[in-house]
Amino acid sequence: MESSFDEKELGLASLKLGLKMDQEGEDPEKTLAFANRALKALDKNDKPSLLVAMALQLMGSANYSLKRFNDSLGYLNRANRVLARLEEEGSCSVDDIRPVLHAVQLELANVKTAVGRREEALVNLTKCLEIKEMTLEKDSKELGAAYRDLAEAHTAVLNFKEALPFCLKALEIHKKQLGHNSVEVAHDRRLLGVVYTGLEEHQKALEQNELSQKVLKNWGLSSELLRAEIDAANMQIALGKFDEAINTLKGVVQRTDKESENRALVFISMAKALCNQEKFADSKRCLEIACGVLDKREMVSPVEVAEAYMEISMQYETMNEFETAISLLKRTLAMLEKLLQEQHSEGSVSARIGWLLLLTGKVAQAIPYLESAAERLKESFGSKHFGVGYIYNNLGAAYLELDRPQSAAQMFAVAKDIMDVSLGPHHADSIEACQNLSKAYGAMGRYG
Repeated sequence: MESSFDEKELGLASLKLGLKMDQEGEDPEKTLAFANRALKALDKNDKPSLLVAMALQLMGSANYSLKRFNDSLGYLNRANRVLARLEEEGSCSVDDIRPVLHAVQLELANVKTAVGRREEALVNLTKCLEIKEMTLEKDSKELGAAYRDLAEAHTAVLNFKEALPFCLKALEIHKKQLGHNSVEVAHDRRLLGVVYTGLEEHQKALEQNELSQKVLKNWGLSSELLRAEIDAANMQIALGKFDEAINTLKGVVQRTDKESENRALVFISMAKALCNQEKFADSKRCLEIACGVLDKREMVSPVEVAEAYMEISMQYETMNEFETAISLLKRTLAMLEKLLQEQHSEGSVSARIGWLLLLTGKVAQAIPYLESAAERLKESFGSKHFGVGYIYNNLGAAYLELDRPQSAAQMFAVAKDIMDVSLGPHHADSIEACQNLSKAYGAMGRYG
């Protein structure tokens, strides 16, 4: 009896120490050792308890810090099940369960984001917000931050329509609590600008950007102000105000460091404005300068550089420089393959390479890129995401081109199913997938 009491005490002490170390970001190996000791001491029978859930959450958190993502998911999912049983049985107060449940859901979102499963992470972040809505004052700053976090997560997977209401709620709370000139409000407005750009409401985006810039200027946040000015130039380009955009960028470029990513971004935007004015030689010169800067930043900021290369490749594509675009995308893909959390970007780049190879008649080369893209995007966004549908449509077109109508029909059928679910059967792309399927069946008849 005494030894079992001692063991439970030891487990509790280990749990407290582990949680403290985890909170302070100390050595995750030591945290894991305490978590393990706590779990062994507390998890003695099949009966669920809040302490076991807390130990499991700590195991998940420590494994996440050590980049052992599969182990982390295993412990966190088990913690989730324990908490669900406690709530079901009513053996523990809901007020005690909620903070632990929030920690588990947040950690699940972090792990899934780290392995590129961003669509699934959104489900966990939404649950985190629901818990905060139940436990916090309706206008608290913390709730405002939670709304913005969810808006950012939706924006990262291009769900701009879903991001908008959360971003507006965050802005409303921060204006009320901190005033119009707070940095938080400036950050909300900058994000709102990105969301409106995604929704192609460029004038609204520019208005939010200008309001954000005023605050950033007042606070002397020069680096963030530079990014906001580059965003403004891109919005001006989207509105067809090319000369205004070029003037904005000329003002910005003088304030950037020669080797900085900001300088590269200025030249990418400048190239876009010049390309729209059909000044292709000048546009290419700007892109070459940008690539020269980015080349030296690949090891320092791989994610930002990869995103910039994607943008540059799209501009070469616009100027019908397909070989250069493909070459840059292959370079981008090699960078992204080393970054587990960028699996969704890896899928998008792979899809783009496949599409460009298809466009330039290199059909057999396109197929492995498209197949890889379909797998990556299914893992990131789920099997019924419209982006996956477009890839299967392209795969169908590739097989049809190679006189393999049976394979083409299979791909078009999958594309049609996805489009019907994600876009609705009457959407133009769903109808096109249906027509492609008929074409493949027609070809099968000819070869039959």
